[in-house]
Amino acid sequence: MMSFEMMTALALFALVSSITPGPNNLMLMSSGANFGFKRTTPHMFGVTLGFMLMLFLVGLGIMQLFDLFPLSYLILKVFCVVYLLYLAYKIATSNGQQHTQNKGKPFTFIQAALFQWVNPKAWAMALSAISLYAPNKNVSAVLIVSAVFGLINLPCVSSWTLVGEKLQHWLSSPTRLKLFNYLMALLLVVSVLFSLL
Repeated sequence: MMSFEMMTALALFALVSSITPGPNNLMLMSSGANFGFKRTTPHMFGVTLGFMLMLFLVGLGIMQLFDLFPLSYLILKVFCVVYLLYLAYKIATSNGQQHTQNKGKPFTFIQAALFQWVNPKAWAMALSAISLYAPNKNVSAVLIVSAVFGLINLPCVSSWTLVGEKLQHWLSSPTRLKLFNYLMALLLVVSVLFSLL
């Protein structure tokens, strides 16, 4: 069982890593602005539950596969970068719900959950959390780490979506919406570069 001090440190780590900008939060803010909070809800739950599953599997030793096949880690990193650049392009060219109801859709639950596996920040968070708070890969410790992240992550990602939705009125101008989407795409690219470094 984790001590109170260790649990507090874990909760603070989960809060800081979940609330700071990264691919998930920037995409949720963009989705909130373009599609609203309600339509972005599956995306939010996909991020949180997908990351909890990722944490659990990393805690059970999935990283040993990368030790056995080092080239697979390089391939994953390249795929991550290419996919995130594609998503940045999609955000930059998104028109949002105000201008087209049929073009563009928010991420589904499954898409958001699967996205965690190509998100460099999610990998960094998962590896750090497991090495710091469940280094012996004990199943109960791994479950605690996953649960704490789940409880803290959902309100954090929801706040980014809410901020995006609150910007909808200001983004009712097509020019401002386009500039916002360009900015979100640029920040997504920058967050990918920081995650890789």
